[in-house]
Order: sequence, then C-alpha cells, then structure tokens
Amino acid sequence: MSEKYRIEKDSLGEVRVPIDALYGAQTQRALENFPISGYRFSRRFIQALGLIKKCAATVNKELGYIDSTLADSIVKAAAEVADGTWDDAFVLDIYQTGSGTSTNMNANEVIARRANQLLENDLVHPNDHVNFGQSSNDVIPSAIH
Repeated sequence: MSEKYRIEKDSLGEVRVPIDALYGAQTQRALENFPISGYRFSRRFIQALGLIKKCAATVNKELGYIDSTLADSIVKAAAEVADGTWDDAFVLDIYQTGSGTSTNMNANEVIARRANQLLENDLVHPNDHVNFGQSSNDVIPSAIH
C-alpha cells in the first residue's frame, strides 16, 4: 500500500485513505476504529458479497432503477470481487459492531470505485447505486448463509 493518501469526505468529515486503496472513507474509519482481532473475512464470504451485489445491480437495471451503463459497470466490478481479484481491498476485521454495516460499505466502496475506474468517471456512488435497495441487515446474513 502506498504511503500517499487521498482525502475523502463523508458525513463525519474528512479522512485520509491510502491513494491506491479501492475502499473509501467509511471503510477507513472502520479500519481505524475496530482493530480487534486481525482476522479478516474469508474468500468465500467476499465471493458471496460480490455475487449479491452483482445480482442486485442486474435486477435494479432490469427494473429501471439504475442506469444501464452504471449497472453494467457495477456488475463487472462485483464479478471481479466475486472472483477474488480485489480480495486485498477487504481490509476489515471480522469482529465489528452492528449488523456488518462496515463490511457492507467496504464492498460498496470497492465496487463503486472499481466501476468508476471502468467507466473512467465518478458517476457510481457506493450507497446510491451499488447498495440500492439493500440493507446490511439483509446482505450480510445472506452472504454468511
């Protein structure tokens, strides 16, 4: 990981994120706030997250909720997550607060940033597009199952 940082802003303010990281502000905050065990999520769990996000984007495109160009880039990025290409971007500890919101956002941020790289723009948003119609309370238990 680079020693250079980019500044990202969220509802809590600014946060420094390694410049080459696919994740964003919310993942960085969770990484700093919950360094509990050093254990990270398994390959199969990350694969399941990628498949869930891929399927959600496909359905949201078919229903007309997400623009087809954005949805197609999300589908491709989520497939890359599912196949293990970006496992190193899933940096959070398996022990964290709540319903896995930090991990769900880790997936959303990685997929959004990768989708934007594919599109060569910044149109895909982690919450508004990648997580559209989803909740951590549904995504995480589905991935675990």
